[in-house]
Amino acid sequence: MKKIASFQVDHTKFGVGMYISRIDGDIVTYDVRMVKPNGGAYISSPSMHTIEHLFATFARNSRFGESVVYVGPMGCRTGFYLLTRDDMSRDDAITLVRETFAFIADFNGEVPGLSAEECGNYLEHDLDSAKKDVLPLLEILRNYTAEMLDYSFQSLRS
Repeated sequence: MKKIASFQVDHTKFGVGMYISRIDGDIVTYDVRMVKPNGGAYISSPSMHTIEHLFATFARNSRFGESVVYVGPMGCRTGFYLLTRDDMSRDDAITLVRETFAFIADFNGEVPGLSAEECGNYLEHDLDSAKKDVLPLLEILRNYTAEMLDYSFQSLRS
């Protein structure tokens, strides 16, 4: 089988950050990397699950919500995929993730979708870990620019 685009990126040459993974027609896939790939520390499943609920809910309810197609966790537990329509600028995508992670870091209350009727694994959540796990990327995104979304740019910085 043909190797997919995700497996053609050298995961040893980048760390925490936000990157454009691919563009398919009018859909842009961003890799939102919260921990260094193959770095030995990964996001726990309960934390990822909580971040997923908060990330998807906040992003779809934000001023950019009409452009958000999908938010979902990476199976490797290093971060999330954010798919947007190409009508959202690269700077706005960074702003969306920055605002979303700030929201998660400060979130107090009941995580959306925490019932058996709303979620297939509603008991596996960890808000305290989620709030901590978003902080490294939030710090890195503070001065992030659209040019930094390119994986090759990050490889040059390593």
